[in-house]
Amino acid sequence: MAELDFKNKKVLVLGWAKSGKAAAKRLVELGAQVTVANRDQIEEDADVKALKAAGVSFAENDQAESLAEDTDFVVKNPGIHYEQPLLEKAERLKIPILTEVAVALSTFTGRLIVVTGSNGKTTTTTLLGKMLQADPKQGKVVVAGNIGTPVCQVVGAMTKDDTLVLELSSFQLVGIPMIQPDIAVITNVFANHMDFHHTRTAYLAAKIHVTEDQRPDQVLILNGQGLDTPLIESKTAAQVLLFDDQDQTAYAHQSGDDLVFAGQTLMPFKDVKLVGQPNLENVLAATAAATVAGADPAGIIDVLKTFSGVKHRLEFLFKNQDVLYYNDSKATDIEATQAALSAFNQPVVWLAGGLDRGDDLSRLAPDLKHVRQVIAFGETHDKVKALAESLNLPVTVVKSVEEAAPLAVQMAKPGEVVLFSPAAASWDQYPNFEIRGDAYEQALKNSLQIG
Repeated sequence: MAELDFKNKKVLVLGWAKSGKAAAKRLVELGAQVTVANRDQIEEDADVKALKAAGVSFAENDQAESLAEDTDFVVKNPGIHYEQPLLEKAERLKIPILTEVAVALSTFTGRLIVVTGSNGKTTTTTLLGKMLQADPKQGKVVVAGNIGTPVCQVVGAMTKDDTLVLELSSFQLVGIPMIQPDIAVITNVFANHMDFHHTRTAYLAAKIHVTEDQRPDQVLILNGQGLDTPLIESKTAAQVLLFDDQDQTAYAHQSGDDLVFAGQTLMPFKDVKLVGQPNLENVLAATAAATVAGADPAGIIDVLKTFSGVKHRLEFLFKNQDVLYYNDSKATDIEATQAALSAFNQPVVWLAGGLDRGDDLSRLAPDLKHVRQVIAFGETHDKVKALAESLNLPVTVVKSVEEAAPLAVQMAKPGEVVLFSPAAASWDQYPNFEIRGDAYEQALKNSLQIG
């Protein structure tokens, strides 16, 4: 980890979201002089009052004038673009721009495991965390990061004997000067977040950053089928282990129906509760990392037999009148929806649409072979409709998820799957994919009159 000293340093925290609040609190604990700049008005709650009492000042504008030239660091919300005027000024003044994770890791001395990638990282991180937590010999294991808990919120109570399992996004990684995980996992890399990174090369570089400072005594776990795997291997000094369902020589692979790790058979994949090919990759990646970390195989098996998925990520909701209902609201790009569609062989009623980022939805055409009915909504409804019509699939356009869900209930037949996998971000109609997914689930329950 980068050696960063915040004691008596002037730090501007840009953005008063969950990560900004956690960063400000941790920086105060580390002895920094903290100012918070936010675009919108900040509610005077208990946290703000406590921080003000500790000497933190608040500026309710995030323009360039909020940044003093003698500032030592800027800690920004991960999602704020670097083209933001205040950040452009910081770059001109050569003030380091960090994300909250960099602040957290500046004092962490325990074992660090990091999971990143385009898709599957939350499921992989959750599985890995549960596998380690199932083994008492592992000691204290904390899961945090992009998965929902700011790292600054947890590191203060952790010691050198503890394990920190982080899911990190590309946004977070670019704001960490140096990171050296004991174990790093890259699930896969697709073209993603082009509105932020602008080029696939820059996006890939953000992912590679997780390993480029690793040492030879550390481990990098990569997808053997990844197009960028050879390039990533060339950028690391770590020991590289592959997970690959198609290569019997990989560290983690499938042999027949069995899951095999380091040459040892663990269990049949049919006994894993998670469904679908994408989750096979998640299982291989997570179990490979858990195995390297020395987790008890019995605990790993128990987790794989009982873990039913992360909310909003190909989440099985319920079965009603022999129809299976799934919530995949986290599928905010084409690759995630491709993965979801590949999980089913039975007829599918597919609900899709959302923010239009200019993606070519025709790439989904080969993946719709089991889709019987399409329901489109959101900004991309015209693109979804055109895709369905090009394949002679029946398609209905509605305004929102709340209208799509009850329509899907009416259309689905026994033995079919209702799959909400939007292939688009939520921001055209909903603040985030979680709220969108909750709206879908509630609309289903209302329609089916179930609790």
